[in-house]
Amino acid sequence: MKLITILLATLISTVSYAGHHANSEANEASGTNPFVLIARVQVKAGMVSQYLEIADAVDDAVEKTEPGMLFHNFDADPNDPLAFTWTEVYKDSDAFLMHTANEPVLEYVGKHAEFGEGFAVEIYGNVSDAVLSNISELGFPLKHFKTTKVGYVRPSLTD
Repeated sequence: MKLITILLATLISTVSYAGHHANSEANEASGTNPFVLIARVQVKAGMVSQYLEIADAVDDAVEKTEPGMLFHNFDADPNDPLAFTWTEVYKDSDAFLMHTANEPVLEYVGKHAEFGEGFAVEIYGNVSDAVLSNISELGFPLKHFKTTKVGYVRPSLTD
């Protein structure tokens, strides 16, 4: 977990959004800041290998077509062989909206209905109203952790 935390901090630090979140409401409205999305997935019994195939296919497509996706990882739950977690770091809200409109992602969501039985989203950080509306339209349960005045994003790795 510590490695993932360090990796996420490093990836977010490559985005040119600097300073403390003293103006977090403005950042939320604009959606120009990076944020983390966690999607918790439950797979149907007997469908793990099929699900891993669709996850691998969408991961490859996202890497090739979405420059605003800074980190995209699919991890297995150590206590439940049918539970998985997508960890995603977005450059900004527009990158998320591009993601949910990307054809391979739409295909993955359709196949999830066949092989999966649960999908819940958590967002860490401020996002635009368009992101929240988009998730609501998709019908996924959402828990949104808004940024407080505590925290920062490094403007570069050299700081």
